[in-house]
Amino acid sequence: MRLSDPCPCGLPHPYAACCGRFHAGEAAPDAEALMRSRYSAYVKQLPQYLLASWHPDTRPESLSLDEPAGQRTRWLGLTVHEHTQGDPDHAQVRFTARYRIGGGSAVKMQEHSRFVRLEGRWCYLDALP
Repeated sequence: MRLSDPCPCGLPHPYAACCGRFHAGEAAPDAEALMRSRYSAYVKQLPQYLLASWHPDTRPESLSLDEPAGQRTRWLGLTVHEHTQGDPDHAQVRFTARYRIGGGSAVKMQEHSRFVRLEGRWCYLDALP
């Protein structure tokens, strides 16, 4: 992917002006921008970004995006349904991510995620049941 290519998150911006700047170290301005950048990090296979943007209380020790041959995940799109901010440091995002593993059927993953701002940076906390 080139920096001028469309951003994987679905917004009508080049990657460099959208999620690419967060992947390069700029702080996401809100929870929705962070969630979109995390989706793009899955598309671009950036496990270090995913770990760095995860709340330390819920972050796994490691994250591998390596997949066996023929089982590669192909991300098909993202739809953000709702972004709500309860107070300046807590927010939620409801979204659907679509993907296909190998040659299988397309899958829709729906999630209602919680985000917290720590030291001026948004981070993913967890998903509501």
